Amino acid sequence: MASQIEDAGQGNGTLVVQVASILRRAIQSGQYKPGEKLPSEARLTEEHGVSRTVVREAIAALRSDGLVEPRRGAGVFILEPVATPGLPFQNVDHARISSIIELLELRAAVEVEAAGLAAVRRSPIQEEIILERHRAVGACIENGEPTSVADFALHEAIAQATNNPRFVEFVALMGQNAIPRAALSDTTGEVSQSYLGQIHDEHARIVGAISNGDAEEARQAMRTHLLGSQRRYRALLQSR
Repeated sequence: MASQIEDAGQGNGTLVVQVASILRRAIQSGQYKPGEKLPSEARLTEEHGVSRTVVREAIAALRSDGLVEPRRGAGVFILEPVATPGLPFQNVDHARISSIIELLELRAAVEVEAAGLAAVRRSPIQEEIILERHRAVGACIENGEPTSVADFALHEAIAQATNNPRFVEFVALMGQNAIPRAALSDTTGEVSQSYLGQIHDEHARIVGAISNGDAEEARQAMRTHLLGSQRRYRALLQSR
């Protein structure tokens, strides 16, 4: 797994959240399976370019989530997933448009402010990452590839640029549920290019405002983006 951490004067708390989020996604996606060991502490330190302290605290966070179990002298092992009743955002039903609208309303309440904070707090390297991830979404659109993963990565990068780990935790907790696409796809399962182009344009306004350090414009652009998504889903709901 290639390193995804960019350390540019970030505090240990932010780096811990980032490493823990990367490892959590790897576990949840099946890259690391139950019963397998995580790479060694030394290897994780090298892969992510962080200190041993950051890796240890990230693993401690995963342990508190019930995802891993350190075993003395043997390593850190992946645990079988345990269903947790009432775990937030795990029961988002993409077949129910109303469920998607609920999530978008919550995202608007949090991500609008995240965009504003990112505009004034982002480091140069965080700004670069946001721009790169926006270009990655555009590349997916041009190549006719699914955009959800790249879209989520962009919103995650904006949360990281707030330099407030709670925003990162919120986005990580929502996970891929944050980017619902299926309900807006056509009968072949494809999302229209015009829709994706509109989303990309909305992202461009957000990214541009953050890059320009314009907090109010960043908030307004994110608000327009998420409220626009709500309107699209409400229109779909009304047409059924």
